[in-house]
Amino acid sequence: MHPAWWVAGATFLALLGAAGFRSTPGVLVEPLHAEFGWSIGAISFAIAVNLALFGVTAPFAAALMERFGVRRVVTVALLLVAAGAGSTVFMTQVWQLVLLWGVIVGLGTGSMALALVATVVNRWFVARRGLVSGILTAASATGQLVFLPLVAMIVESAGWRPAALVTAVAALAVVPVVLLFLRDRPADLGLPPYGGTEADAVPAQRTGAAALALRSLVEASGNRTFWLLFAGFFICGATTAGLVQAHFVPAAHDHGMPATTAASLLAVVGVFDLVGTVFSGWLTDRFDPRVLLAAYYTLRGVSLFALPALFGTDLNASMLAFVVFYGLDWVATVPPTMALARAEFGARSAVVFGWIFAAHQVGAAVAALAAGLVRDALGGYDAAWYGGAMLCLVAAVLSIAIRRRRVPEPLPAG
Repeated sequence: MHPAWWVAGATFLALLGAAGFRSTPGVLVEPLHAEFGWSIGAISFAIAVNLALFGVTAPFAAALMERFGVRRVVTVALLLVAAGAGSTVFMTQVWQLVLLWGVIVGLGTGSMALALVATVVNRWFVARRGLVSGILTAASATGQLVFLPLVAMIVESAGWRPAALVTAVAALAVVPVVLLFLRDRPADLGLPPYGGTEADAVPAQRTGAAALALRSLVEASGNRTFWLLFAGFFICGATTAGLVQAHFVPAAHDHGMPATTAASLLAVVGVFDLVGTVFSGWLTDRFDPRVLLAAYYTLRGVSLFALPALFGTDLNASMLAFVVFYGLDWVATVPPTMALARAEFGARSAVVFGWIFAAHQVGAAVAALAAGLVRDALGGYDAAWYGGAMLCLVAAVLSIAIRRRRVPEPLPAG
């Protein structure tokens, strides 16, 4: 087996953990509100900071991986997550939540964001790039499957502090896997990328990480495709991590559904996201990514428009259908977006995609805060769901407007 697959496996585990660590605050909203009396809007602000830093860190993390290596950056990121999550058990003020879970955990998880996927795929794979990007992207949402129901049960039985400690221990447990199996480049092992030759190796860029990240942004900012992908991914983040991941559990709780049931539904989203994103990667290797993006955003908008009518005290077939449908579409947008960025920006596409992903998380942060404020002002989330549905239709139009200048990479023989 080519070592690229071992690297992909270690990357999958790191991303799996990062997603779980990042999504945990979704089940802590009600316990923190009940214990400290903090408003939903204030807690949502901490989540928004986490989401924003998760994205803004990505391009700099991709540049740091160029400068210092993937393994070092991911190891430090996991240690940051463990420190931030573990320290929350001592907090008594809302600013401490913002600092620990918002800033420190946000920086740590941001260093293991989808820019890591782009870096690993670009360096280690020539064949099956769409499929591998789909598999690794799926890890970001499958983390919900691993963590959310467990965290919800711990919160319900023992309180939120043991749940935060579980997150810290889980982050530390991934460190040995990263140190053992994650390697920086195929050339370190004297091998070409999977499905390629020595000529396909992505050259190292040893310039300063910050300078590389900023230079890539300046160069990409004059490109029309960059801004269309940027705007589309802003909406993607707003309508997934910002709305559903951050507020689905408290919204379901408003309608009388137990938090553990709502968290389990988000876990089901993670299961079907794994299927949907891997299949999206397979489709990206074969069909026009612009058409795929337009279809995904349109279907997501339709499902969000239907969501307010589906909430209730009990789990019903319609809500379960929504969860399955939304899960298949959750981050299916990533493989085609990554393919369009790679075709447009070449060797620097990982860093450029980091900036595109930053838009995803800034959108998530804006939506998380806005939805919390809507809940405080109106007593419900309906306006937030309908607003998200309309944004999805805008993203579909933006996707079709992209001009594709290059043909897709050919599939390998056999």
